[in-house]
Amino acid sequence: MGEALIRCAKDHADLNVVGEIDMGDDLKPLLPQADAVIDFSFHEVTRTFAEQCADAGKAIIIGTTGHTESDRNAIQQLSNRIPMVWASNYSTGVNTLFWLTRKATEILGPDFDLEVIEMHHRMKRDAPSGTAATLAEILADVRKAQLSKVIRHGREGIVGARTKEEIGMHSLRGGDVVGDHTVVFATQGERVELTHKASSRDTFANGALRASGWVVKQKPGLYSMQDVLGLT
Repeated sequence: MGEALIRCAKDHADLNVVGEIDMGDDLKPLLPQADAVIDFSFHEVTRTFAEQCADAGKAIIIGTTGHTESDRNAIQQLSNRIPMVWASNYSTGVNTLFWLTRKATEILGPDFDLEVIEMHHRMKRDAPSGTAATLAEILADVRKAQLSKVIRHGREGIVGARTKEEIGMHSLRGGDVVGDHTVVFATQGERVELTHKASSRDTFANGALRASGWVVKQKPGLYSMQDVLGLT
């Protein structure tokens, strides 16, 4: 993703890359030159980057996933001091999928069973993906359910009949798949599937770069890619 961001930034005339951070590098010396920081590193360091940005009064765009609840809460608190865009996926298409998923869940109602299927490359470290987790959160929110109580990660053995309340989650890993996500709505006699497939990381990079140009004009607060695209 870092390489994609650097490559795609050349096509954004209003943006200037003032520095690149790799494993072991220090972010602080670059902050005086920057208006915003884009973080697509690892969840273990996101909190430190966010704290450094807050201390320097710089906006941050977060694309990492897999954070602990403690880190997530601490990072969100920092949005009281700086504008922050935090999204599980920066693709315009995926954010359209988020919107469509909410609408479909509202329209189809409680008689449809809900399942989420995601596939990524073999090197992805967390499961399910942040995008799949967001999709499940949307489904649970529309159903007014507590996600932790209705989520079902895969099935094995004699598990009994599927309940109407559960939301299935299935993570596949293999090869060099950039990111595939499908939401399945199934009932007696028919099935609806909403699918997004990414073939290039450039779509995520361009979305994050777009978010960086947008967030520097905002007041301190926690924003999503839906806010950037005007879908909220």
